Amino acid sequence: MTRRSAPAVLPPSLRAWLGLIAALAALVVVGLGVLYAGHSEPGRVDRWIVEPTADSVRPPWRRVALATDFLGEPAGAAMLVVAAVAGCLLLRWPRAAVLVVAGVALTVGTVKLLKPLVGRTIHGDGNLSYPSGHTAFLTAFALVVALIAIGRLGLGRTAGMSLVLAAALVAGAAMGWAQVALSAHYATDVLGGWCTALAVVPATAWLVDRMADRLGDRTANAGRLEHR
Repeated sequence: MTRRSAPAVLPPSLRAWLGLIAALAALVVVGLGVLYAGHSEPGRVDRWIVEPTADSVRPPWRRVALATDFLGEPAGAAMLVVAAVAGCLLLRWPRAAVLVVAGVALTVGTVKLLKPLVGRTIHGDGNLSYPSGHTAFLTAFALVVALIAIGRLGLGRTAGMSLVLAAALVAGAAMGWAQVALSAHYATDVLGGWCTALAVVPATAWLVDRMADRLGDRTANAGRLEHR
């Protein structure tokens, strides 16, 4: 029997649903990547939503967009991650702290891997745009925080899924709006970034649980051998 050293960061009641969502999200990321590979212009969907220009949004909403964008910049992202890790350590839940770092890092790493592979650009050849890293980061962070909250509050499947989906939608919509409003990304870049987080975070949470459980079992077995 497997002995858990701490509550799972991917609640068992959500694994099947989040696994399905992750698989569908991965298909969307790949599909959009193939569709827009090598493109340097907005697609039909992008033009239908908004034509990316520097004047897409004006004050005071431009300041809101810039403040939201800051959360995806290195300094803003670091502040969020450090605060979340500190909170997990204060709660004496190191497994959750590992998820914060690993979930965000793997999501951002996946974005950095996909961008040169897809080769979509905006405002010049040097500006790789697909998928949106800012959107992927904030969505991943929101998903991780939601999973941690579910574990701490002991929420069931319905409440847990509602919280996860709400967190992903709010974070993705907020950062996605800011990226399109500031003309940093096309709308389909935002969708790709959102789906990247949905695909990576559940898989990362499952992996963190597996590794933590194995480490806990080894520690327990070593302790039993020492007392023989």
